[in-house]
Amino acid sequence: MVTWKVMAGRGSAHVREFVQHNIVAIGWAAAGDHSLARSRADLLTRFAQVWPNDPPKKNQVGAFQVWRFLKELATGDRVVVYDPVTRIYHVGELQGSPQYQPDLIEALPTTRSVVWLGTVGRDSLSLATRNALGGIMTFYRLSDSASSEIASALAGGAADLSHGAHALGDLAKLDEVEGGGGVTDPFANIADQALELVKDRVLRLEWDQMQELVAALLRALGYRTMISLAGADRGRDIIASKDGFGFEPPRILVEVKHRKDSIGAPDVRAFLAGLHSEDRGLYVSTGGFTREAEYEAARAATVTHLMSLDGLARALVAQYENLDERGRALLPLTKIYWPV
Repeated sequence: MVTWKVMAGRGSAHVREFVQHNIVAIGWAAAGDHSLARSRADLLTRFAQVWPNDPPKKNQVGAFQVWRFLKELATGDRVVVYDPVTRIYHVGELQGSPQYQPDLIEALPTTRSVVWLGTVGRDSLSLATRNALGGIMTFYRLSDSASSEIASALAGGAADLSHGAHALGDLAKLDEVEGGGGVTDPFANIADQALELVKDRVLRLEWDQMQELVAALLRALGYRTMISLAGADRGRDIIASKDGFGFEPPRILVEVKHRKDSIGAPDVRAFLAGLHSEDRGLYVSTGGFTREAEYEAARAATVTHLMSLDGLARALVAQYENLDERGRALLPLTKIYWPV
């Protein structure tokens, strides 16, 4: 079984549109209708005309990616698309030939139809397959071992951890450009990959450590925090304020849920009921929120922010230099420098 990983735009920004429209798609929109290209050389000429200041190798990689999308993906192949907010891989089966449909996603106008078969949680896969799914190309073919594990997980089976070394070995070959002698910039999407590793680390925390990490984030933002003792907290796991007691507005009441299931509208309503008019609410859920829960918070009279695992990880990375020792001990990270 041939399986391809397809990125839904930079940062997987268009994953919901992929699922909604039953498509996968590719960009380089300024070059026009890719489906009219007669050869890879034709695409390369067009890329050089549209982006004359880009390095030849970069145009070569782009043309190669588009040509593979047009010609190598076949009806019946499987595709995998990642949603970083829910940490879910959508798995589908390709149908039909490439189409030029800029009306669906303007930035990604060349599409392939997909019948979605189901989803696989990132945390259900082995480390090796998660790494294989973190390749830097816009799309690429997965190794047989990673493809097999995803198919097993989709069918409700357990991950085969024996695939580890093979999947990691194949990952090194994924970004090699056929006949081009070059590879893409290895740091092109490193921030997205690093963010997923941060999420993996956060998910390994215990529930009380998660509360402490959220409190550390608020302290990094200049607030003083009080963390509730174990037991009934009436929707107030953390109270954050400028003075430390909640006398000086705004007082931020925080609920932290460290679980896999999404938070629904009833839970959000119960949380909102405990807020005063001048309070601010922060609801953190590592399992995310249902669409109905998001609507509930959006129309609430009290300002409330719903923070998913993705949002928490991004905020922690942004504020990491301001975290205190307790926060850094829970999430040890290191900074890497490279030329720009």
